[in-house]
Amino acid sequence: MGCVHTKCCGNGRTQSEGDSEHGSHRAQRKHILTLREVELAPVPSHNFRLEYSVFTQRGYYPDSPDKENQDSFCIRTQIRGNPNVHFFGVYDGHGQYGSECSNFVRDRLVETLSHDPALLEDTVNAYTSAFLTTNYELHNSEIDDSMSGTTAITVLVVGDTLYVANVGDSRAVLAVKNGNRIVAQDLSSDQTPFRRDECDRVKLCGASVLSVDQVEGLKDPKIQTWGDEESEGGDPPRLWVPNTMYPGTAFTRSVGDNMAESIGVIAVPEVSTVQLTPNHLFFIVASDGIFEFLSSQTVVDMAASFSDPRDACAAIAGEAYKLWLEHENRTDDITITIVQIKGLSNSGTFRVGSSEINVSTVTRTKRGKGTSEISASTGSDVSRSVRNGYCDSQSYQHVVSTRSPAIVAPSPAGQRPIEL
Repeated sequence: MGCVHTKCCGNGRTQSEGDSEHGSHRAQRKHILTLREVELAPVPSHNFRLEYSVFTQRGYYPDSPDKENQDSFCIRTQIRGNPNVHFFGVYDGHGQYGSECSNFVRDRLVETLSHDPALLEDTVNAYTSAFLTTNYELHNSEIDDSMSGTTAITVLVVGDTLYVANVGDSRAVLAVKNGNRIVAQDLSSDQTPFRRDECDRVKLCGASVLSVDQVEGLKDPKIQTWGDEESEGGDPPRLWVPNTMYPGTAFTRSVGDNMAESIGVIAVPEVSTVQLTPNHLFFIVASDGIFEFLSSQTVVDMAASFSDPRDACAAIAGEAYKLWLEHENRTDDITITIVQIKGLSNSGTFRVGSSEINVSTVTRTKRGKGTSEISASTGSDVSRSVRNGYCDSQSYQHVVSTRSPAIVAPSPAGQRPIEL
C-alpha cells in the first residue's frame, strides 16, 4: 500500500498498516499484484481528493544477483498537520552506496521541507533549501557519497497547486484532458548532457563531456554534438573530470555525488508550478526505469486505460520490465506512483494555512524522449538563477533469487479506462 509517513516510505519492504491519523484512507482490499491498497488523501480546501498507489520493482542484474533495489519512494500526507498539503517523491540511487543515499534522501528531504516555517509562504525557496540542506547532510553523514548519490523527483500538493522539484533524470508527468484525448504534459525536464543548457553549464564548471566510445578513443572526442536520448541512449554523453576516467555520470544534477560537484553536478532543483483544473486527471512520479523505453505519452495512455491506479502501476512497470529485457540483458530498478485527481471543480486564488497563493501554469518545449524544458512564473530569484547556470551549490547553503520475478500485467477482463 502507499505510505503516509516517513517510517512507511519504502524501497520494496513491507509497509506499515497504521498512520490513518495522517489523513489517508484506504479504499479497497490489497491488490493481488502490487499487494497494496488504494490510498485516499482528501484536499478539503478545494473539495477534491487524491487516490493513489505506488509500485517498486528490483531490477534484474545477472552479474549482480544480490544487488539491492536502489529506488525508494516517500508519500507523506497532511504535511505539518495541514489536510491540504501532501508530498510524493521517488528517488533513484546509483553507485556503490546508491541504496543508502536513496534511503537517506527519502527520509531527510520531506522532514526538512515539512519543518521549514516558510513552506507555504515561499514554497520554491523552501524546496530549494530542503534539497541543499539534505545534500549537505548526506555529505556529512556516515554514507560514502563520493561516487554515489540519488536522483529525486518530488511533487508537493498545496491545495489545487502542484509544486514539482526535480534533480536528475527521473520524471513527473501530468495527464491533461484535451477534447477526446488525454495528453501527457511533462512536469520536469531530465537533467542530462542531452540538454544544451545543462551541457553548457557543466562545461563552464570544468567538466569534460564525452561518451564512453569517445573516452575509449573509438569516436572523435572533438565532436560535441549528440542526437537525442532516443537515438543516442545506448552511449550517452557523460561527465568526466578532464583527463580521467571518473565519475562518468550521465546526469548533470543529483543529491550526493560529492566528487562530481567539482565539475558542476549540483543538487539545486528545478522547481515548476501548475495550478490544477478539472482537465487534469492524474499525475505520475517515476524513476527512469519506467521512461528508458517508454515515452511520457505512452505511460499516460497506459495509465488512462485503467480506473484502478494499482492496475495501472503494475501494467506500466510490467511493460517497462519487458522492454528492458528486449533491449538489454538486464533491467533497471523500476518505481512508479500514480495519483488520480478526483472531484476537482474550477477554482481560483485560495488560502492554505496563512498563505495566499497565485501561480501560473507550466509552459514547455519538447526535448528528445518526451522531456520538456520547464519555465514557471514563481517570483523566485533562486529559481531564475538556477537556470542561468551555477557550478557550485555552496552559494545556496543555509547550513549547512538471481532474477527478480517478472511482473504480470492485470487481466484486460478487469480493465476499465478512466472516464473522460
